[in-house]
Amino acid sequence: MSLPLSIVIIAKNEQSRIKDCLESVYGWADEIIVVDDNSSDQTRSIALQYTDKIYQRAMDLEGRQRNFGVSHATHDWVMMLDCDERPTSGLKKEIEQLLKNPPEKIVAFWIPQMCFLGDVQIKFGGWSNPHIRLYHKKYVTWSEAEHDVVHPGTRLAEGFKGANLKESLIHFNYKNLEDVFYKVNRMSTLEAVKWHYDGRKMSKGKAIWRTVDRFFRRYVGRKGYKDGYYGFVLAVSSALYEFSAYSKYVEIKEKGYYLDDLKRKASGG
Repeated sequence: MSLPLSIVIIAKNEQSRIKDCLESVYGWADEIIVVDDNSSDQTRSIALQYTDKIYQRAMDLEGRQRNFGVSHATHDWVMMLDCDERPTSGLKKEIEQLLKNPPEKIVAFWIPQMCFLGDVQIKFGGWSNPHIRLYHKKYVTWSEAEHDVVHPGTRLAEGFKGANLKESLIHFNYKNLEDVFYKVNRMSTLEAVKWHYDGRKMSKGKAIWRTVDRFFRRYVGRKGYKDGYYGFVLAVSSALYEFSAYSKYVEIKEKGYYLDDLKRKASGG
């Protein structure tokens, strides 16, 4: 008997990864919902092999996309997955036990991650920090503020709280080093746009401090050096993310770059 749980997956051109993601929850959870951001590859046809609950929606805000998917869920408890994530057998068992007798006031659960760069597990550097992935849809929503173009927060209803699960979710963060720097470039653009929209005040001095701090925090403070060369590369990429975001933030302020491209993408253009 499948678990009374709705899996919500948001996807965009994920034909190389969505099958394994769907396989990891198919037959375990009672419902799978896929929100497809107008993929131009085989994402939709692959998903149709596992569920008929596929909804087309152009991504404008990540939080809005996630809330849209959850609005179609028939179960109260929802598990949010990205296409590069897979629940472990231990995590499945932990969730099964939890849903047999859900706590009254705990409505959100943060799940630790087993992170990978290619086939190498990254154990240090802070990359395995828990993320919210399991929650009760009546009490938790994702932020849809216009400035939340990346990394949206969540809101819990007053009087309720969250907790951490013990078992992990497998997260294939990066395919290879090219993917690392591709994502630094893409995500730092969105971060810069976010700073612009929320009126963030960023100075050159603060940006330099954040860049240096990010490297040493990941490489030394969180012991990224124990992951060898990949740990070093990821610490550098984390620092580069801060530097890139600030540089693009300056371009937005001075020349208005990136904003039109983002609006065009959100409108499906």
